[in-house]
Amino acid sequence: MAQNTVEKTPVTLLGLGAMGTALARTWLAAGHPLTVWNRTPARAAALATEGAGVAGTAAEAVAANTLIVLCLLDDTSVAEVLAGIDLTGRDLVNVTTSTPAQARARAEWARERGARYLDGGIMAVPPMIGVPEAGGYVFYSGSRELFERHQETLSVPAGTTYVGEDAGFAALHDVALLSAMYGMFAGAAHAFALIRKEDIDPAALAPLLADWLVAMAPAVHQTAGQLRSGDYTKGVLSDLAMQVAGIPTFLSTAEQQGVSPELLSPYFELMRRRLAEGSGEEDLTGVIDLLVN
Repeated sequence: MAQNTVEKTPVTLLGLGAMGTALARTWLAAGHPLTVWNRTPARAAALATEGAGVAGTAAEAVAANTLIVLCLLDDTSVAEVLAGIDLTGRDLVNVTTSTPAQARARAEWARERGARYLDGGIMAVPPMIGVPEAGGYVFYSGSRELFERHQETLSVPAGTTYVGEDAGFAALHDVALLSAMYGMFAGAAHAFALIRKEDIDPAALAPLLADWLVAMAPAVHQTAGQLRSGDYTKGVLSDLAMQVAGIPTFLSTAEQQGVSPELLSPYFELMRRRLAEGSGEEDLTGVIDLLVN
């Protein structure tokens, strides 16, 4: 067992918030030699008892290993923590939440300092880390060679999905998926608000709502196909004209239930604009073009 531990890639992890701590524990459990550092040293104490080496400074942690994983608060924190540290020959894997532009700038910043760079977007919450059946994974973008070199180690905490050489693509995929998630949450919030004052158990509505959202989810594939072909009328089941005609029913129901329509109104307004500018025979895909500046 000791021999297998030595053979596994050593990892340095900077940042021990909830996510960083979850990452650390999965690497330790898998037998990877781990060096950790955190601004607040107390957070490293428990990991030390589990076998992690605790560095006194970020510079010491970076010097300890070639593979450096960054799981910090934000891009500014990355700049502050690594300021003045020799990064020559280091493999930086940055899973700190950032924007695509920040990721691209950070990749160039790393290159100028003699380091290789891979950006990551974590599609999981801490309890999903180290639990394969939970379905969590991490988007990675940047150097394909670097990703392939460390894929086995990076796949220990969660699944890995490489999305391209452009360092900004992991962050872009991350935000795109999370944006869709918040849209879904907004719709669910409106649905629960509609029944809030009625004698309807929210727990009874929940499974109906969840099943309906699951049933509607495959529509994204048709949207993608229409965007690719440019034909927004292909395969349409409920055209734009019909759906716009139904908007007053949604708004009137909200008014009657004493519910603000503010979560739905912006989308309905886009639908109306698209109908005025485009074809009533289209799907809802044309709304996307109205969003793009």
